[in-house]
Formats: sequence, C-alpha cells, structure tokens
Amino acid sequence: MTIQTSKLTDPAVRAFVGAVNAHDRDGFMALLAPDATMADDGSERDLDEWIDREIFSSHGHMEVDNESRGGRDLVARYRNDAWGEMRTRWHFEVAEDGKISRFETGQA
Repeated sequence: MTIQTSKLTDPAVRAFVGAVNAHDRDGFMALLAPDATMADDGSERDLDEWIDREIFSSHGHMEVDNESRGGRDLVARYRNDAWGEMRTRWHFEVAEDGKISRFETGQA
C-alpha cells in the first residue's frame, strides 16, 4: 500500500520525496545542508553527480510503501529511466535546522 507523499510524517523527508517526484532540482537542493553527504548501497557517492544521474536526468520517482523511525526511514518503489523500478530503502538524517544532512539508499 502506497503512502501519499502529503501523509509522510517527517517534513524534510516529505519535501524530499515531493521534490524528486516533481523533478524540482532547485527545491531538492534547498532541502539539503551545505555539507550534505550520501551513500548508495553502502558506498559513499558524490552527491551532485549521483542526484543528476539517478534522479534528475533519469526522471526518478518514489512511491513510499512504508515509513519508520518517525518518517526518517522509508521503503519505497523507486524508478528511473536508467534502472526501471526497484524496491529501495532510504535513511535520512535531518539537522536541527530541518535540512537533510545525509541520506542513504540501496536495494531493499
């Protein structure tokens, strides 16, 4: 069962999913702390390069199936033009100012 984006618990994560699905790169970047980091399948990645390739140039889209840890851990069906659809897990760390300082993703 998919959770509507507007119903996601954590405001930063809700905005992240909304920006991905709207293909709103500027909105997405505004959600991240200046020194934000990320990992994919356990490997550190260059944030700008990864989001270009995996989200914006390949039309990424998230459908959230499950959330836990106050909305900061998600299981979602993620699809893009490069890889098709896969079941993924997402973990978010959100700073006190509400900016996402780190996210990690990988196959679930």
